[in-house]
Amino acid sequence: MDLNTLKGLSTVLVMITFFGVCWWAFAPSRRKQFNDAANLPFADDVDPQNEKLHPSTDEDKAG
Repeated sequence: MDLNTLKGLSTVLVMITFFGVCWWAFAPSRRKQFNDAANLPFADDVDPQNEKLHPSTDEDKAG
């Protein structure tokens, strides 16, 4: 096995990995999961522990 064979095998391995990641990312069965993850920054969850650290702006305006 010479260097050119090794380069060819590594190219094929990287190409298979790339197509595998593309298939995983764009599979229709994962669409709902990725849409839910994309909307996480807009979720309106209030954590009592975080509320103590960062009071809401309504309390700041009233006080």
